[in-house]
Order: sequence, then structure tokens, then C-alpha cells
Amino acid sequence: MPEPDPKDSLEAATQATRSLQGLSTELTARVPQLLEAMRSVGTGLELHSTLDRICETAAELAHARYAAIGVVDTQGKGLSDFLTYGVPEAVEAEIGHRPDGQRGLLGALIHDPAPVRLADLTADPRFAGFPAGHPSMRTFLGVPIRVQGEIFGNLYLAEKEGGREFNDYDLHMVRVLATEAGIAIGNARLYEAARHRERWIDGSVAVTTALLSGGDADDALAVVAEQARHLAASAAGIVLLPAKEGGLEIVAVSADSPSASLGMIIGPESPVAAKLLAGEAVLIDDSATDSRVITRLAHQFGPSMLLPLHSGGRVLGALATPRARGDRPFTETERTLAAQFASQAALALIMAEAQRDRERLAVYEDRDRIARDLHDLVIQRLFATGMMLESAQRGSVVPEVQAGVGRAVDELDVTIQEIRTAIFALQQEPAEAPPGLRARVLREINMAAVPLGFKPSHRFLGPVDSLVGELTGKNLIAALREALSNAFRHAEASLIDVVVDATVTLPDGRDAVRLSVADDGVGIPEGGRRSGLRNLARRAESLGGSSWFGPGLGEDGGGTTAVWEVPL
Repeated sequence: MPEPDPKDSLEAATQATRSLQGLSTELTARVPQLLEAMRSVGTGLELHSTLDRICETAAELAHARYAAIGVVDTQGKGLSDFLTYGVPEAVEAEIGHRPDGQRGLLGALIHDPAPVRLADLTADPRFAGFPAGHPSMRTFLGVPIRVQGEIFGNLYLAEKEGGREFNDYDLHMVRVLATEAGIAIGNARLYEAARHRERWIDGSVAVTTALLSGGDADDALAVVAEQARHLAASAAGIVLLPAKEGGLEIVAVSADSPSASLGMIIGPESPVAAKLLAGEAVLIDDSATDSRVITRLAHQFGPSMLLPLHSGGRVLGALATPRARGDRPFTETERTLAAQFASQAALALIMAEAQRDRERLAVYEDRDRIARDLHDLVIQRLFATGMMLESAQRGSVVPEVQAGVGRAVDELDVTIQEIRTAIFALQQEPAEAPPGLRARVLREINMAAVPLGFKPSHRFLGPVDSLVGELTGKNLIAALREALSNAFRHAEASLIDVVVDATVTLPDGRDAVRLSVADDGVGIPEGGRRSGLRNLARRAESLGGSSWFGPGLGEDGGGTTAVWEVPL
């Protein structure tokens, strides 16, 4: 991560000094509190927690009951995020949607980012009213937050303690704090961008490893879709390949309900398909309202990013990462990283295709060699042996010997015919048999070993390849991928054990398969995000099964064991 520019800190200190010079002893007495507030704001690098800390620190510094930060969107026309302090969760839930900055006082501050101090904000002509359930507010103070000279958003304070108005001292202190906040936000942005790039690089490595590990092409495309969905934080990851009749066909989907779109054809008359096949990216602000999107699934999605999978002048297909309606649009950084990921995935697909061609050619050559050896050596020797036996049969005067030798000669003739049939089969095109569940599980484990830095152990109980059906197998692989991803991103584990058990019997007597992924990591924190566990549960419940978690492999049950179980 780039080091913070010392000029920014020096400028903040200079501005703070200038703003304090010549002011009263009341403000001078509050300088230690201001310095402590600036220190608090500069602590930590995670962007969202930094914004929360700025809200809380500003409220304490100015003795305000409420504080908020409105983050201006990339177009500078509204708010992309709105964080509050002092508003209870129940009140926020009653209010519902957060302000978008399109109108009212907040909208005015976006278009004219200057400090505002009001004794009664409801009397200001720019005020547009409070939504239902909003707490009463009168006194108001707002200052812009700039990051590297550009407007990042606005810091709002309301309801000074004791019913008093915000004074000049409050304004000066909050302006200094806003300057320091801009530096802290800039550093947090750099840190977040570095982590984001690291995740995309890890995802590219995982895709390349999965594609070059061999196996079924459909599984390889599913890996691309799954990784793209995870990295882009989208509602779905979709891989499309050119259709025989023109346009694009959806061949791999990673989503909560992928079956509805799998196999759909986007015809050549679609402007989106035409651009993608021409090697151009398509960026959509709202799929539900964009006239270029003519598929029946468009109403489900909002911002979408569609990227061509091309390498060396060849367009292999396309990658789509649509977000849910109402989600934030993709940033410029996300678009750049996704385009690089798509290029890497396309190159990996070409390399995997070339590798499969080489392996197929090696198999053909080996089959030809075996067929020649069988024909030129084995059959000839068997034929010569049969001639020798026939000669011995004619020279024998014992009927039992003649009959026994005759049966041996007949058996040799049958064997020669069977070998010739085998030679004919070897010379035919081999059928492309999909890999079994065991092979796909091993491939997922090998893929996870790249970001983990070690290879998880594994066990199989029962004939998993023959008992587990195709639909259950695909969902089990997706559940395994989710569990391994959770272990990598959150567990900080040094040991992971994967068990696939096809010998399980449910309480109602039905046969079932159980996937267990255990680690010795930090476990699941209280109040932490559990979206991954919810995904496992939803996937299991869709097949009539269930998912849960328990103690892990660490000392005294430390870590986590994620269990995914569905009937066969």
C-alpha cells in the first residue's frame, strides 16, 4: 500500500494552526480534545469503520446528539452512502430508505459544498421535510470533506446539547477534523484498493489453477462464474459462449437460482451481444430500464458489467456480473480489475483448451500404439500358437487330447476376435466422460491450496461417484467452494479437513450425502457477517437438506466445522 503523502499531514496541521490563531481561550482550551479527536480519526484503515469513527468523533467534539456522513456518488449528483451516529437502529428501520441527496438541504450541500451553520434547519428554504419516523432536529452544522482536493462527501451534525446553537468554535473545530478525516479516508481508500486488487489477483490465480488442472470444461466455466460473482460482489456470475445460431448462450451461472437462466440464448439482434462478440465491454447502470437489454431476466438486476472474454484477437465468449436492483454501480477501479480478470480468464481458457488438445492427442497416440502392438504382436503370436496346437491335434492319437486341444484352439479364435474388436474400439473417437464427484472435489481442494498456502486434507466415505446424482453433486461442489472460501477469507486457519460421506442415513430413513469442512481457525465471531453460512443453508434447503456449523479442529474445539447435508 502506498505510504501517506507527508504533505497532506503538514497541510492539515498548517490549516489547523491558522484556524486557531487569534481565537479565544475557550477554543484554545479545547485543543487537546481536538488533537485526541484527530488521533482517533487517523486510527485504522478499513474505510467503513473509518467513516463510523469520524461520525462518532465529530459528535463528541461538537457536543452534538446526531452525526452523519453523506458520501457523494461518482457523478456528483447524489449520495451513494449515508452513515449515521446517534440514531437508534429501530428508528432507522422505521425511517426505511436513506436519503439519496437528490433534493432538500442535503442535495443543496452536494451542489454547493461549503460550511453551513443553521439555528433552525426546518426554517431554511432548502429544507424539504423529514420522512416519517425521523427524529426531530433543529440546530445544524455541515462541512464538506475533501480527499486529495476532491469532494468526498459532507459531515453533518445536528442537535447540539442543551438546545444551544453551534458556534464559531464548533465550526472551526469540525473543519479541522474534516481536514484530518479527508486524509484518513484517503489512506483507507488506498488500503481498500490494495486489498481489492489482491483479492482479484487471488481470484485470477484460482481460476487459472482450476482451468489448467484438467477436467470437464463445464466445471471450468462454472469456476469462472463463481469467482467473478464473489470478486465483483454481484448477484450473479454468468459465462456466455457463442451460440451456433448466432448470439450468445448462457453456459455457466453462479447465483442463488441459476437454473432459470442456464441455456438461455441472447440472439444476434441484441445490441449487447453484438458489442460483446465484437470484443467491446458493455456497462449498464440499470438492467431493468436499459433499452439495450432485451432478455426476460433484465428486470431482476440493476447495475451490470458485461465483459468480452478475448485473448490474442479471439473472442471466446463473455462474462457478466449483474448486481441486484438498487445496489451501487461499479466503480472505475472495479471495472478495470474485472476487465483484467476477464482477460486472464480468457487466456487461461485458451491455455486449458490447448492443454486438453495436447492430452487428447497423447491419448490418441497411445491408443494407436496399443492397437498396433495388439495387431502386430499379440494377434500374430496367438495365431501362431493356434497353428501349433492344430498341428499337435492332428498328430495325437488320443481322443481326449484331440478334443481338449480343439477346445483350446476355439478359445484362441474367440480371443483373437475379441482383441480385434478392442483394436477397432481403440481406433474410434473416445467419448468425453465427465469426471466423477471425487475428481471434482479434489480439484476444488487443489484450487483452494493456492490462496491458503497449504493443501487441505480429505476423506471419502462410500461410493460417492455412483451414489451422488448430477444436481446434488454440482451443489455439493458449490457448497465446498463456499466453505473453503470462508475458511480462507475469515478463519486464519492452518489446518482444514474435508470429508464427503455418502453413507449417511437421515432420521426419516432416507440415504444422504454429507459434506464437512473443518478448520482450526478463529471460529465465527459473535455478531459477524454470516452470508456464506446463509448461502450454504439456502443451497441445502433447495434440495431438501440442511446446513449447520459446530466446533472445529483446534484446541478445545477451536475453529469451525461447516456441515452440508442433503438426501440422495
